[in-house]
Amino acid sequence: MIKPPVVRVLLPRILEQYRLNQEGIHGVPHWGRVLENGRRLAALTGADLAVIEMFSIFHDACRRSDGWDPEHGPRGAALARRLREQLGLDDGQFAELISACEFHTSGPAVEASITVLTCLDADRLDIPRVGMSIKPDLLSTAAGRNPETLSWAGKRAASRVLPAVCADEWDWRP
Repeated sequence: MIKPPVVRVLLPRILEQYRLNQEGIHGVPHWGRVLENGRRLAALTGADLAVIEMFSIFHDACRRSDGWDPEHGPRGAALARRLREQLGLDDGQFAELISACEFHTSGPAVEASITVLTCLDADRLDIPRVGMSIKPDLLSTAAGRNPETLSWAGKRAASRVLPAVCADEWDWRP
């Protein structure tokens, strides 16, 4: 029997506890753009795609508001710990996911692995969705600072593109 993709199974469990609007600025469309940003960056950085996929759905999954919420990254990491057995990550990948979620709210992680840095950049590239500009000096990878990447991700974020991954891979529709 073919198992369904991990995220398709996890997403309903994550959304059961999600307190905000699933379609909002920190909701599922944002998670999908983070994944697509991460995939694009990983092609250049060599980052681990399995970790990027999990980061995309956990990094903002435990927000309590769309405003200032400095503990949402550690809460997302705690949720990942509770669902650990279902993630399909080995110990090293899981450690990187936890680091990426925790660093997500504490600022740039210059000493982190390329996978963690790619996760953080994938999220930061989606900041125009809230009317802010991408600040290349806050990006940790050369791939993230690439002008083509900045333009591509910035336009998608500003127009709040609903990524195909949400419906096609996650079976989520607004």
